[in-house]
Amino acid sequence: MLMNMNKLFSVENLIVIITGSGKGIGHTLSESFADNGAIVYSISLNFNNEIPSNLKNSLFQEICDVRNKNKFKKIFKKIYEKHGKIDVLINNAGITLTSSDDKSYSIDDWNKTLDVNLTAGFNCSNSVFEYMLKNNSGSIINITSINAELGFPKNPYYVASKGGLKMLTKALARDWGKYGIRVNNLGPGYFKTEMTKKSYSDLKKRKSRSNQTMLGRWGTTDELVGPAIFLASKASSYITGHDLYVDGGWIANGLSE
Repeated sequence: MLMNMNKLFSVENLIVIITGSGKGIGHTLSESFADNGAIVYSISLNFNNEIPSNLKNSLFQEICDVRNKNKFKKIFKKIYEKHGKIDVLINNAGITLTSSDDKSYSIDDWNKTLDVNLTAGFNCSNSVFEYMLKNNSGSIINITSINAELGFPKNPYYVASKGGLKMLTKALARDWGKYGIRVNNLGPGYFKTEMTKKSYSDLKKRKSRSNQTMLGRWGTTDELVGPAIFLASKASSYITGHDLYVDGGWIANGLSE
C-alpha cells in the first residue's frame, strides 16, 4: 500500500505537551511542532521568549514546576477537557549539577536531579496515561542523553537519572503497548544550549567533544526536530521501547586511529 509521506510524518492537529520548554531543546521543539500544525502546550518554570505572532493560536505557555504534581495534573486535565485528547507528551525537563569533587558527592544534588530528570518524567507520564487511554492512542517521548549509556566526569546524578529514564521508557512501553500507547527515548549528544554553555565556551572541551563524534561537530537544536516529529507521528506507529540517539555518531564511535 502506498503511503503519502506528508500525511505519514504529519503532526497537524495533534495535541502536544512539552515540558522544560522555556529554552534550549524544548523551546525549539515547541515552536517547530506548532509551526508544523500541532497544538502545543509548552510547560516551564519561566519563559524568556515571546510567542511568535504566527504561532499565537497554536502555541500556549504554562508556567509550572514539573516537581509540582498537583499543578501539572490540573494543566493536563484542562488541556484534555478543552480538546478531548492528548496525543503526545515530550518529557524534556532536565537539569545537570556537576560536582566539584569526585571524592564527595552531594545527596541534595542527587535528590534534586532525580526529582526533575526522572521522577517528574514518571509522574507526567503516569498522569497523561489516563487521557491517552481514553483514546487508546498516544506517544510519549522521553528526552534522555548519550549519558544514559556513558559515564560522565563528576556527575553521577545526571548519568543515573538519564539511565533510569531510559529504562523507565522500556518498562512503560512494555505495560502500555497493549493500550495503543507508545513510549520511546530520544537521546541527544552534545548540542549548543544553555545547559552546555560552559563546555561550549571552553575551547578545549568544545574541540574534544567535537572530535568524539563521527561528524566532527556539535549539534544544533533544530537537528532534533525531525527525530521528534518522527516519534510523534504515524511514521513511527510500530516503534515503541526504542532508543533513538541523535549524537553525530558519538556512541557508535570506536577507538581513534
